[in-house]
Amino acid sequence: FVTRLLQMKDKYDTIIRESFGNDKLFQNALSSSFENFMNLNVRSPEYLSLFVDDRMRRAARGSDSDVETEAVLDKVIVLFRYLQEKDVFEKYYKSHLAKRLLGGRDVSDDAERSFIQKLKAECGYQFTSKIEGMYNDIMRTSRDTMSSFKSMLQSQAGPDPLGGIDLNVQVLTTGSWPTQQGSKCTMPKELEQCCETFRSFYLSNFTGRRLNWQFNMGQADIRAQLGKRTHELVVSTYQMCILLLFNDAACLSYEEIAQVTEIPTADLKRNLQSLACVKGKNVLRKDPQGKEVNAGDSFAVNDAFSSKLYKVKIGVVAAQKETEPEKQETRQRIEEDRKPQIEAAIVRIMKARRVLDHNTIVQEVTKQLQARFMPSTVLIKKRIESLIEREFLERDRDDRKLYKYLAWAHVKATRRTARTPLSASAPQRRRTRPPRV
Repeated sequence: FVTRLLQMKDKYDTIIRESFGNDKLFQNALSSSFENFMNLNVRSPEYLSLFVDDRMRRAARGSDSDVETEAVLDKVIVLFRYLQEKDVFEKYYKSHLAKRLLGGRDVSDDAERSFIQKLKAECGYQFTSKIEGMYNDIMRTSRDTMSSFKSMLQSQAGPDPLGGIDLNVQVLTTGSWPTQQGSKCTMPKELEQCCETFRSFYLSNFTGRRLNWQFNMGQADIRAQLGKRTHELVVSTYQMCILLLFNDAACLSYEEIAQVTEIPTADLKRNLQSLACVKGKNVLRKDPQGKEVNAGDSFAVNDAFSSKLYKVKIGVVAAQKETEPEKQETRQRIEEDRKPQIEAAIVRIMKARRVLDHNTIVQEVTKQLQARFMPSTVLIKKRIESLIEREFLERDRDDRKLYKYLAWAHVKATRRTARTPLSASAPQRRRTRPPRV
């Protein structure tokens, strides 16, 4: 989809340049047309983010040169300008960036930084602040933390508290990364001590913080003796937990694996599928055979597994596409995120103008937010009603279409009446603030 859009854009840019001397009238007509039909497809932001993700991975592998990657990203930014729902693009881009950063092997430092700078130049610092936070968490904060952690281990006398395991922890800032549900998993005994050692180190250096392990986002390198040959397997954390069970058992049922690991059902089935049902990567043998994993299935190590490669990367079977209810839920989350932004825009406008009619407020809010998304008239009206209920705005008594800004009067009233309960003569300075601008 995006490749064809870029080809079409190049085609008509060439026609306008060679036949019409880059006439502004034709350029504006072309831009208007692209903006119109791109926004007819509600999945355009998702497709554009997927295209960027593919290009970044190719750049990391060296499939594309730096010059080629930079040229393509410049063209992508042109298409990005046409999107009306840039916040939807941001949501998908952050999700794809998270997978690239946590994977470690699919990151091109120069290309990633370049694209983030292009987004910042296009939409401002606020748009990229969390994206830059994600990047800094991996490239700077986590590296510094792990360097300090390993220095601490080397300075200690006695046996290695990690038991010879090379542990690498990436500490992520909760507010910057895409929302993740807390993942539940019972770690093997070999790793429980590692996790506890790092937790003690981190909390002793950063008081007042809390660590929540996201096992569903990690990966591991393990050595496995499969038949007569040893392989190094690159697997997810969940897959590692499953495979280590077979050090103590020749055969395990689906129910036994689920009970011991406590991996969520959907994730457990996907990871078992990846280990037992994918041709060329089936390090486990499933009985009965089949492409689906069901209750009652049993699993054993596949001694007949063979690969020409010493290092074998086993991916995770992708989750099914979003169902209609899941799409609705995603859209609802986006709408919820937009509410405070619309309220902040209304407050900024009313604070400066004091009194405005309804249509003017709608026009001004749309003008302020259109660089990020196109707010609907219905949503703006609902946020105005919410601000009226919280006494930041009020309707004019004579003209119901006029709104007045009230927060300044509310602050003055609070200052006059507030008193500290300890001393009646000492006024306590309190302010009732409008929504954060």
